[in-house]
Amino acid sequence: MINKVVASVEEAVADIPDGASLAVGGFGLCGIPVALIEALHRNGTTNLETVSNNCGVDDWGLGVLLRDGRIRRTVSSYVGENKEFARQYLSGELEVVLTPQGTLAEKLRAGGAGIPAFYTKAGVGTQVSDGGLPQKYDADGGIAVASAAKEVRTFNGVDYVLEESLTPDFGLVHAWKGDRHGNLVFHATAMNFNPLCAMAGRITIAEVEELVEPGELDPEHVHTPGIFVQRVVVAAQGEKRIEKRTVALTAPSGYGSPATTAQQAPQAGA
Repeated sequence: MINKVVASVEEAVADIPDGASLAVGGFGLCGIPVALIEALHRNGTTNLETVSNNCGVDDWGLGVLLRDGRIRRTVSSYVGENKEFARQYLSGELEVVLTPQGTLAEKLRAGGAGIPAFYTKAGVGTQVSDGGLPQKYDADGGIAVASAAKEVRTFNGVDYVLEESLTPDFGLVHAWKGDRHGNLVFHATAMNFNPLCAMAGRITIAEVEELVEPGELDPEHVHTPGIFVQRVVVAAQGEKRIEKRTVALTAPSGYGSPATTAQQAPQAGA
């Protein structure tokens, strides 16, 4: 029987070298592989390139690696919740490849499907296709590295830009359940980028909340088949965070009433 289970998160990430590229699942702080990220941090792994929708927050998720200067380059879509990210980018310490969110998702999916590139309308006529997006600044605030122009073709009278797929060295994902064969089930919105990162990584490591035996998962409910996963590790469930919790202070008086007042603050949550 194929048994992909490893004993610990330290063992799971032990062979990730300095300079590796990582596809990291999650959206905001939902569904991020916290245990694997923390193990990488403890190992001292550095000079990493991350492919992730965002880069955590200042003290959680990928933000922990970023804070200690372990990430040199990131391919991301939304990075607005991390002040240290902004500081490193604007000071020339971090290279950032900003990518439309749907394009980023498809670049990962296509990579996992063996498709080297695809055409999309997203970004046509902007710096995404024309080039010139600042990817890295120098110490004086000038542009040290800018994005290159991409091929644009016309199909049925509509312009499309060519985007290359992504196949990072490793995929790191968080799943609700997994079996010893690597079949994974994600819970609710933790589906986000996790299945895509699992597909794209050349070696995919899944931390799971619950390990079950082969045959216990309904095949119709498996989100990522084990063929995409090389290692499975049970991760101790500690704190789960959300970025912001919105609480209504006043109830609406009726249909058509003004929007309720809301308070937003970082909170720990399930």
